[in-house]
Amino acid sequence: MNVRQLTVLFLPESAYGPTGNCMGIGRVLLERGHRVVFAAEASWKGKLEPLGLVEDLVDLAPTPDGADDADPGAFWKEFIRETSPEFRKPTIDQLETFIAPTYQALIDGAKYCEPQLREIVARQQPDVVVEDNVVIFPALLTADAPFVRIVSCNPLEVKGAGVAPAFSGLPAGDDSAWSAFRDEYERTHRAMWTDFNDFVVSCGAEPLPDLDFMPVSKNANLYVYPEEADYTDRRPLDETWHRLDSSVRSTDEPFELPDAVANRPEGSALIYLSLGALGSADVDLMKRLVDVLGRTPHRFIVSKGPQHAEYALADNMWGLEFLPQTSLMPQVDLVITHGGNNTTTEALHFGKPMVLLPLFWDQYDNAQRMDELGFGRRLRTYSFTDDEMLGAIEGLLADRELSSQMNAMGAAIRGRRGKERAADVIEQVARPSCPNLTR
Repeated sequence: MNVRQLTVLFLPESAYGPTGNCMGIGRVLLERGHRVVFAAEASWKGKLEPLGLVEDLVDLAPTPDGADDADPGAFWKEFIRETSPEFRKPTIDQLETFIAPTYQALIDGAKYCEPQLREIVARQQPDVVVEDNVVIFPALLTADAPFVRIVSCNPLEVKGAGVAPAFSGLPAGDDSAWSAFRDEYERTHRAMWTDFNDFVVSCGAEPLPDLDFMPVSKNANLYVYPEEADYTDRRPLDETWHRLDSSVRSTDEPFELPDAVANRPEGSALIYLSLGALGSADVDLMKRLVDVLGRTPHRFIVSKGPQHAEYALADNMWGLEFLPQTSLMPQVDLVITHGGNNTTTEALHFGKPMVLLPLFWDQYDNAQRMDELGFGRRLRTYSFTDDEMLGAIEGLLADRELSSQMNAMGAAIRGRRGKERAADVIEQVARPSCPNLTR
């Protein structure tokens, strides 16, 4: 086999989900002999090179004078104090007060780092560039290399008349509220999109699709969602789109159950609780969950998050600030989650039912999709009753038919080898400029 080494440049959003997804795909490419460069945000310094990945990082904003990163939890504490009231609002109200400001912050980062990113592209000379984000970085579109887009959020991010609008959490079977949500999205995002589109064009790239902050790649588009939960029957995609049924990283260390949860009474289940970095930083919410779940006969592994020192776990719980999620998830019976796309697709990958407590962004869409397909139960995050939570847990655990269905589905998803499929597509896209590549 005559394989020429490729240089693959990844630019993931600076969140754990997209970065973890790209790391997993990047490791497969690395194992195939390619050179993998991450133009990630500067806070990832030192976290990628130990995995064999090249770090050529960018700043998305000026470093504040006197910035002190000795206490990483301080940022989350302040963020949640200011932001958590937004998570209690209906999704249509979050469009103006959370979704639009988040997009603006991402746009500001893309504008700020454009000169840096152009220097990185010139320095690294990539054969293919890959972006996993919700806003485009024009330097990647204008690079002399094929562009690959990854959607690692819920695939409603790819719009269509037959599917509910992204971020809405509205049901697939009832379109009565779709138009009002889309109208509000246009009202709250039109001016921002126009300004960003002008910037993208000024950088030499083609205009963006109307009201989209990311274009569809002409080369290849990847998205992470299992076939069993997908929307393609309602919103068909063209041949540039490739579904990765899952993309589970293999970089987590092995996890051995501690005695506190491994030795549990007969008939009790082992449940994993993770609300992500932002959800777990809401101390009042975590205390409420500890109180309710602490009165059950089950055992819980808790991802405590950045505010781990601010609340105590119940006697039937064990947890740490961070946990190797993909190593421990195969060992549990049920997952309680915020509905982030990584956790949702990983739970399906391992065949685990879910209780979903969405907070923002696509978490509402994932929660709704799991609920309407019967793979989980969506609850009101801040106003669920004790009986609703306990009923959801016991109902899912007692459903033997669901357990059998999800075990079979998980095995099928794992067999589709999402990371390897992504690497195949990226290699194939690079072939026109790399005629010696044969795989």
